[in-house]
Amino acid sequence: MEEPKQLLRDIGKNLVELQKQYPKQMQPFSSFLKSVEEKGALDTKTKELISVSLSIATRCKWCIAFHVKNALDAGAASDEVMEACFVAVLMAGGPALMYTQLAVKAIEEFKRSD
Repeated sequence: MEEPKQLLRDIGKNLVELQKQYPKQMQPFSSFLKSVEEKGALDTKTKELISVSLSIATRCKWCIAFHVKNALDAGAASDEVMEACFVAVLMAGGPALMYTQLAVKAIEEFKRSD
């Protein structure tokens, strides 16, 4: 199983390269991402917990690492992140439970490095 910190490094490297090679496609997505992630009716922590849940449900290991880190950075407690994971399990079943292992590993790794 890949380490969450390595997955984050991969994301950063790959997105920079995609931005260089495909700015026409990546710029609109980047703008949309920023506008959605801005504080609005929901605060950043809540949005990141929703993103954790969706990351688990859609089985995206890069997204899990990214959004667990962002949720913790936004002030979410480990138990809040795990509740978000179990909401995903409720909605997406056993496979989501298996991907929750990645969230547990990310919490442990990112908490250790604080």
